[in-house]
Amino acid sequence: MTNGSGARPLRVLVAGGGIAGQALAFWLTRGGHEVTVVERFPALRATGAQVDLRGQGIEAVERMGLLDAVRDKLVDEPGVAFVDSRGRAKAKIMANTSGKGRQTLTSEYEIMRGDLVRILHEASKDDAEYVFDVSVDGFTQDEQKVTAHFSDGSSGEYDLLVGADGQGSRIRRSILPEGFDPYRRLGIHMAYWFIPRTASDGNIRDTYMVPGGRQIMRRSHNPTETQVYFVMREESEEASAIHREPVERQREFWARRFSDAGWQVERFIDGMRTSPFFYSQEVVQVRTRTWSKGRVVLAGDAAHCASPYSGMGISGGLVGAYVLAGEINRHPDDLPTALANYDSVLRPFVDEIQGAVNPRLLRLAMPVTQGAISAFQNTTALACFLHIPDLAARFAKEDRGGGWQLPDLPAPIGSASPAPSSSASPR
Repeated sequence: MTNGSGARPLRVLVAGGGIAGQALAFWLTRGGHEVTVVERFPALRATGAQVDLRGQGIEAVERMGLLDAVRDKLVDEPGVAFVDSRGRAKAKIMANTSGKGRQTLTSEYEIMRGDLVRILHEASKDDAEYVFDVSVDGFTQDEQKVTAHFSDGSSGEYDLLVGADGQGSRIRRSILPEGFDPYRRLGIHMAYWFIPRTASDGNIRDTYMVPGGRQIMRRSHNPTETQVYFVMREESEEASAIHREPVERQREFWARRFSDAGWQVERFIDGMRTSPFFYSQEVVQVRTRTWSKGRVVLAGDAAHCASPYSGMGISGGLVGAYVLAGEINRHPDDLPTALANYDSVLRPFVDEIQGAVNPRLLRLAMPVTQGAISAFQNTTALACFLHIPDLAARFAKEDRGGGWQLPDLPAPIGSASPAPSSSASPR
């Protein structure tokens, strides 16, 4: 089978079966290419905390024809409340559901990561080949092909290798200069987990500020579960290193840092010790001068992680996959041009969403003293009383992605039939 240009289908290996990897497989198979997705986890990793769609990310999902499927799985979170130590709301900022302007602290499209992963998998699994419990341990390349070496001892030849393997990408380390640090650290750390929901856990997300530049967030995504987030400002070697320690040590670290926080912290820490899901991370951005080398290219967080504070992490991954696949589908017989165009087209969007993250403003939103916390809450309460956040969102001309627009598709959706399996499978 050939695509619209008459060129032969490309054999593409995608390392990573997350949001960006699956979205890329969706678009590439619709260009007629043979796509294999390898995922190091033994099954689809349909886990994780709550995520959202904003701006161009909503449009990217709509162009996939999946917006109704996303709507069916949305979390009911009508807004955000800033609460005191008794759980009383001092101020509330509600979601903008007008369909105009920009999203507020809560998006109109809040969804659990696992649900979004399952939606993308259902949309791409019949056209792409998925192989689980396998990772890319290394690769070599020349002008004609890239040879991937897999964790099970096998290897395969492909026209293109895509590193969609996340913020800590191994593929990225292999193509960047030795010693290059791709991380922009924001001095913020975060942990989150699930605990049983109680009758007092409402649908509005609660945010509780703690002296010392700390925050606790509580949000409930279904009738039985509540998510808990501990967030703190800290620039220490211990804080940066803890995320690489065993989970039990991570839990001990976070319990120590928040044991004096008040509010419902005892309940949250007790739930942390037995939670089936726990994740700890340093909040960073990934910034590199190039996203490709030869026949190897980066996508999603591996290329341009914008951090949770951009509000555009998931949307950025979906948009990036759309642009990369579009350029490959447009120039299947000229990969250098396709990858150069991917960089030049997407870079302004990435610069926009990464540049919107201002560490100084983040520090203002995480006050150190109780007096500063009270001032923040009082100012926010007054702004909400005057409907300033609501009006600002509704009348904004652009969402967080700015005025950048998704390019047109190079070919109609559905022009491809299911892609045949690659003969160089890592099975």
